[in-house]
Amino acid sequence: MPFLPQITQAAQSRDVTDVFRGYNHNLKIDASEWYYTKNLTSDYFPLMSCRGKRGTKASLTLGQGMIEKDALAYIDNGTLYYNGSATGVTGLSEGEKQLVGMGAYICIFPDKVYFNTADQTDYGSMELHYANAEEGQEANVTYQACASDGTLYDSRVISPTEPVSPTNGQIWEDSSTGSYYEYSTVQMQWVEIMEVFTKITFTTQGALDVNDYDGVVITNAAINDLNGEKIIYSHGGAANEESDWIVVVGVIDADTTVPGRVTIDRNIPAMDFVVEASNRLWGCFYGNDGTQNLNEIYGSALGDFRNWHQFLGVSTDSWAASVGSDGVFTGAINFLGYPTFFKENRIHRVVISAEGAHRLIETECRGVQSGSAKSLQIVGETLYYKSRTDVCAYQGGFPQGVSDQLGDLKYYNAVAGAFGSKYYISMKDADNHWHLFVLDTDKGLWMREDDLQAKCFCAVDDELYCITAANKLMGLNGTTGANTLEESVAWEAETGILYYAYPDMKYVNRYNFRLKCSGTIKLYIEYDSSGSWIESGTITTTGTDTVTIPVKPRRCDHMRIKLAGTGDVKLYSIARILEIGSDY
Repeated sequence: MPFLPQITQAAQSRDVTDVFRGYNHNLKIDASEWYYTKNLTSDYFPLMSCRGKRGTKASLTLGQGMIEKDALAYIDNGTLYYNGSATGVTGLSEGEKQLVGMGAYICIFPDKVYFNTADQTDYGSMELHYANAEEGQEANVTYQACASDGTLYDSRVISPTEPVSPTNGQIWEDSSTGSYYEYSTVQMQWVEIMEVFTKITFTTQGALDVNDYDGVVITNAAINDLNGEKIIYSHGGAANEESDWIVVVGVIDADTTVPGRVTIDRNIPAMDFVVEASNRLWGCFYGNDGTQNLNEIYGSALGDFRNWHQFLGVSTDSWAASVGSDGVFTGAINFLGYPTFFKENRIHRVVISAEGAHRLIETECRGVQSGSAKSLQIVGETLYYKSRTDVCAYQGGFPQGVSDQLGDLKYYNAVAGAFGSKYYISMKDADNHWHLFVLDTDKGLWMREDDLQAKCFCAVDDELYCITAANKLMGLNGTTGANTLEESVAWEAETGILYYAYPDMKYVNRYNFRLKCSGTIKLYIEYDSSGSWIESGTITTTGTDTVTIPVKPRRCDHMRIKLAGTGDVKLYSIARILEIGSDY
């Protein structure tokens, strides 16, 4: 009996993926990862699923910044809105704003304006710029020797020799030395007054809005010893009185009233970034402030965001320190109670002392990328930010990179938000294309959502708000706080290169998808990195089902697949029936 030729059936294998791990934009990735995603979420891991619908809360004219302060506060076109209503804070300058919370207050930089959320009639400038007369005019100013509380030295005797038969508490000014003495009957001698005070009285009808212990700069006072940086030890006057007065350290030869135009300024230094920590505001500045080159970190007086030059020699004083490292500051945040300031290659932390002996700790490491100051966000107890090379996680020691899955692309101008265990970061690539990535820190999974360009983020209650480059105030979670929801969500998922490990030619007979979806899902295949996606099947089903898509066999070295659809989807598994052929 003759032997007929035998045809050997090609061996087939089943390749099943039932765990989907997220975004990984590297050349060689696992079959459970996606090389590219659009609008996927890790919420239903290990399933593949699309994100929920976003909501639009408002359309803004020009969104400039926002903050959570028991309710959402944001700035639109120069006006501060709080809890949905416009406040009296209007006419702010153009450009992006830093909103910093301190107690019930919102402090707005660089405008240096404050707003009290507990008393919405309390708002205004943090600085003081006062003159007792209009430009080019003068008004009477009275200078009188006094005690620190403003009590005048009415019994003062000015003489080069001690007064005869002094009484207790009598004041003697030694005209030969300018020293002041107070007579004590207990000690039976003249006791030198170490700090001499002067009361300066203006005819201003209550226009001088100062506080005790304000640090100010006085100019054009008639007595030179009263000019320069001063502390206001006491003050008085009201809107219904004819004059206001302040008390500062300074020596005068005799009480006098002379006309003049005296100015009083309570200044806040120019600062690149400002944060709150331990009931103070802290800021940094690198550059020329108009008078000198500076590389400084500042702290306000304790509990007082208005005073940055209050130096009384006590623990509650303002504070300033020069920084030795070169380069501009690139970001700042309060992390674990430390005011933490970044340069691209440095981290500077302020160790706050209850005695006022604050000190700086410097760490040479990856800092915040220039232009990515808004990438600083705390998720759990870990600080995340964008460095020049990657996204970093920082817990107080040295930063660790957490963005290998983003591949070797370079990203810039990152803006981030945090909600729950997720870190949202919007940034652009070298081709000026924007991407919104989400890191699920609990699961260690990245997802790319879409091309949303964010100006800023803010989490309030159950919602993560975002002001977009198109000036939309959006709620990314689509809760009731965000009014208008998207009609639908279009999503995509592309695999990496499949079957590269096999050197033989191969083809796929069919795909089995276990999923739950609404709407239509399309399957595309790219063969041998051709750059051309071929539509290879359509899935239309409701409920949970297993759908088989037969694929017309096409021998190839390697391939990629893409799923695309609109609406809700829950993908449980993908099974591929693979047949291996010869080397060619």
